[in-house]
Amino acid sequence: MKLAMDQARAAVKVGEAPIGAVIFDPASGEVIASAHNRPISLNDPTGHAEILALRAAGEKLGNYRLTGLTLVVTLEPCAMCAGAISHARIGRLVFGAPDPKGGAVVSGSRFFDQPTCHSRPQVTGGVMANEASALLKGFFRDRRSRPADEGR
Repeated sequence: MKLAMDQARAAVKVGEAPIGAVIFDPASGEVIASAHNRPISLNDPTGHAEILALRAAGEKLGNYRLTGLTLVVTLEPCAMCAGAISHARIGRLVFGAPDPKGGAVVSGSRFFDQPTCHSRPQVTGGVMANEASALLKGFFRDRRSRPADEGR
């Protein structure tokens, strides 16, 4: 989770919401891919940290199936990301802060509990949740306090 938090802090530096993701192989400990949110800079609504990390891991491994790998992300994934995690066949999902408003793993639609879900990862939530939540809250508090002409 510390590497995912590093990615989240990198997102802040470029004006993106502080969400970071890391995919690693639990057998070897090798980090396969890492990313942070980039929907603004990429002009891409799918530019979530999880999606970007999944794409990078698939490209690196030459396979869209990421069976047995672990995805660590600082915020509970949304429905789009949960769907991609399922299709990639990620073995384990670890997330930091829950997202009661937009999350789809333990909040909202509970994507992995649906009968139409292709593959269900083992899920662990709440890892470094306070730190991840504080980073997000601080980021949005700072954005709300800036004059409108100072950025997006």
